[in-house]
Amino acid sequence: PTTHAASTLPPSSLRHSVTPTMPVIAASNIVLTYGVDIILDECDFTLEQGERVGFVGRNGTGKTTLMKVLAGVLQPDSGTISMQRGLRIGYLRQDPNLPPDETLREAAEAAFATLHDLHKQLHVVYHDMETATGETLKRLMKKQEALDHDIEAAGGYAIDHKIDAVLHGLGFTDAQFELPVTKLSGGQKARLSLARLLLEEPDVLLLDEPTNHLDIEGRLWLENYLKNEFHGAILMISHDRYLLDAVVHRIVETEQGRLIDYPGDYTAFRTIRADRRLTQHRAYEKQQGKFRKEEEYIRRFKAGQRAKQAKGREARLDREKDQELLERPMELAQLRLTLPKSEKSADVVASAKEISKTYLREDGTNKVLFKDLSLSITRGERWGIVGPNGAGKTTLVRTLLGEVPPDSGKCSLGTRLSVGYFSQTHDHLDLDLTIIQQLMRTIQKENPGVQISEQQARDLAGAFLFSGDDQQKQLQFLSGGERARVSLAGLLASARNLLILDEPTNHLDIPSAERLEEALSLTNGFEGTVLIISHDRALIDAVCDHLLVLDGNGGCKACLLYTSPSPRD
Repeated sequence: PTTHAASTLPPSSLRHSVTPTMPVIAASNIVLTYGVDIILDECDFTLEQGERVGFVGRNGTGKTTLMKVLAGVLQPDSGTISMQRGLRIGYLRQDPNLPPDETLREAAEAAFATLHDLHKQLHVVYHDMETATGETLKRLMKKQEALDHDIEAAGGYAIDHKIDAVLHGLGFTDAQFELPVTKLSGGQKARLSLARLLLEEPDVLLLDEPTNHLDIEGRLWLENYLKNEFHGAILMISHDRYLLDAVVHRIVETEQGRLIDYPGDYTAFRTIRADRRLTQHRAYEKQQGKFRKEEEYIRRFKAGQRAKQAKGREARLDREKDQELLERPMELAQLRLTLPKSEKSADVVASAKEISKTYLREDGTNKVLFKDLSLSITRGERWGIVGPNGAGKTTLVRTLLGEVPPDSGKCSLGTRLSVGYFSQTHDHLDLDLTIIQQLMRTIQKENPGVQISEQQARDLAGAFLFSGDDQQKQLQFLSGGERARVSLAGLLASARNLLILDEPTNHLDIPSAERLEEALSLTNGFEGTVLIISHDRALIDAVCDHLLVLDGNGGCKACLLYTSPSPRD
């Protein structure tokens, strides 16, 4: 998992101050290349005071690169960036820089370093006032008044409650406050970095995947904080569609080195984008039709009596192609995926009767994951399993599958089950193979006797957004998200009738997550049973009809999701 660290950055030497009537940040004609690849191609971007903007786009299209440029971490090849004088930018960056000799709470409290320095200055003033008289005392009293004003603006004297509230909101317990930073996991460091950043309260927040390592409760807390308590400007990269809908009022899509603006939240973006693409496609097809007619005329009459006229039309056509050629709109093709039919399982896929499970913590105490849980999962149901980090979601699934024995109670599996398991490791992938080779091997292994052509494997790869030369890439050169897509494609083509998906969208961009939702839909032909462990509320909303909620304290509740299920409710 990618980890982050927070920092509040001073103005970069690349920037110059602008008047308060201008945007708080303005970028103009930004160009940045990596070798022969153009990442940002003369991009313009502005962020107004108090504005909330979401960056979306396929992985690798320049979202994080542009955010680094705006934060001053990365210098563009050309272009200018300006910001208001004295603007404080808080950037959630991908390389944590936390003090190793401090506890978790001390590291969070470091966000108030300026406040602590003001208190020290005020203490010196009080000390000097004890012996001062006349003009010296008046000067010290004025300094005391100014320091009191600055202290109040920086958080005053009641910061302890605020620190505790933010740490609790991001999923930390009181027992963890005294943990040394060196003992924290990568996910805990990421959440601590986000906590420090929020406590600093900069004028602008630049957030790159702030929900990484947050459970649903933490995501809801962050939504509320950004929407109702933080009053500065926000620029956010996120694959959490619910967070984008709740917080941002404008979407900027990165595509082929360019930025495309859309008003509204993510839901509005999808609608407007579809309409724009349709309009662009129609204009493109109309122009191409016109070109074909002209080219046919030129071919027919280039050598005949109308050769002069044909030559003139050819010159005019060349000018039009050079000056007015419309670019073919970039489209995500409709999912056309024929999944192999799996054998029907028994009516009851898995059942549990009064099962319980605890584990021993490092401090010697027991943590109850679930207690006296009874459950029945029937064929064709889609279950979402949610709960806080560490609540035992994966352990529960492994217990249902018989991989982990319960401390008490009994589990049983139905007959004629073929289980497909998606985990975060992807150890089953042969990194020396190309995407096409891996998919062909997977399908042939899982469907013995079934002949598969390379074109069928290409169609499967295309359904999961691998196109052209990308399909010939070796797996060892793929990103975590790309490997996840290969694993999911192979899993869905393996004729399994029970799919276990453990955080399947963790490394997927939004288009890939939406493609997974399509592939799992009944309309696409998948009729098996699904268990999804996920904090992705949009995925659960789109796929699941049942919900299993672990509360982290041993409690577990199952419920049926009716129409328009919404885990955040």
